[in-house]
Amino acid sequence: MAKKNAFYAQSGGVTAVINASAAGVIETARQHKDKIGKLFAGRNGIIGALTEDLIDTGKESAKDIASLRYTPSGAFGSCRFKLKGLEENKLQYERLIEVFKAHNIGYFFYNGGGDSADTCLKVSQLSEKLGYPLQAIHVPKTVDNDLPITDCCPGFGSVAKYVAVSVREASFDVASMAKTSTKVFVMEVMGRHAGWIAAAGGLASDERCELPIVILFPEIAFNKTKFLAKVNATVKKHGYCSVVVSEGVKGEDGKFLSDQGMRDAFGHAQLGGAAPVIANMVKEALGYKFHWAVADYLQRAARHIASKTDVDQAYALGKKAVELALKGDNAVMPTVDRVSDKPYKWKIGVAQLSKVANVEKMMPRNFITADGFGITEKCRTYLAPLIKGEDYPPFKDGLPQYVQLKNVAVTKKLKEFKV
Repeated sequence: MAKKNAFYAQSGGVTAVINASAAGVIETARQHKDKIGKLFAGRNGIIGALTEDLIDTGKESAKDIASLRYTPSGAFGSCRFKLKGLEENKLQYERLIEVFKAHNIGYFFYNGGGDSADTCLKVSQLSEKLGYPLQAIHVPKTVDNDLPITDCCPGFGSVAKYVAVSVREASFDVASMAKTSTKVFVMEVMGRHAGWIAAAGGLASDERCELPIVILFPEIAFNKTKFLAKVNATVKKHGYCSVVVSEGVKGEDGKFLSDQGMRDAFGHAQLGGAAPVIANMVKEALGYKFHWAVADYLQRAARHIASKTDVDQAYALGKKAVELALKGDNAVMPTVDRVSDKPYKWKIGVAQLSKVANVEKMMPRNFITADGFGITEKCRTYLAPLIKGEDYPPFKDGLPQYVQLKNVAVTKKLKEFKV
């Protein structure tokens, strides 16, 4: 049997470690040249497949591919593009098959979150319905940590570390200024429906370094009266307070505090702006001087302070994806399975994509304190191992040295297709 080529693409919001997964996929594929021919990357995700805009990863040196492990963002470009059902947009699916046939692609690796898992599942179903043999493996990634079955998602551990470190450092700053100046600092973090990232802010305070932190989770309906009372009591007791607010916090009316009235490519509300809303609320009701910040891209791009646990898991899942494909698996996703908490141990498992696509994993209620403003010990036990370990990139002249690939385009064989 003639060996098939492979296609790899990155999708959705990128992370500090998605390129580590890419390195895992590419390096493992290169180790199996007897079974996998060339590995093409889609420029800007699945759009690269639809437009036949493919990148020949074989043109990259082994050194540069290895350097992906230390490089943030998506080396091949990502996209927010969700394939509709086969019957709704048959032309797009037929185009995918046309491109895969033209380039002898038999392996499909899609690196992304929940919407990407859905796309990967649809592509796997495509091979059956349109009679083209294709193995589709989803490589998990999402800073939101909301994919089901897997214990955690690559990208989350590093965001959690960045948030925990930032909240701790900012809290020290506020503490030093609180007597005559700022008394409340508000930091907005990502998390549309699940409060995993916001919860990480709770790690900033521990037995050795107790800090007054109030957390607002999407899972807990925002109550203005209770929140202001909590902040006021905290400032009265400690002299200052740090607030971590998830972008997805909703009021009791079910509306996002930060809904800008816009929608992204997936139809989701375009969020951003919960921090100033909360900060002004504190100022108007309590009169405390404040500062606020929106972590935004900084939290997911901070490879310089990535969690070693996260980097190791991201690479391992990329590697496992190729191994699963070579075994003949299809429509599956490698997972992180927690073996024990103390000492923290994990292994790689496998989940069926039909059980992953379009399912969100929320924060369990027992991970949130009774008053709804903090994390429990159970949550701390879960989170703490995920931010452990340092895996610094190489530095030169004070700056991290990240790789920029050549991304050489593959010669097109088909007519132009507009997405």
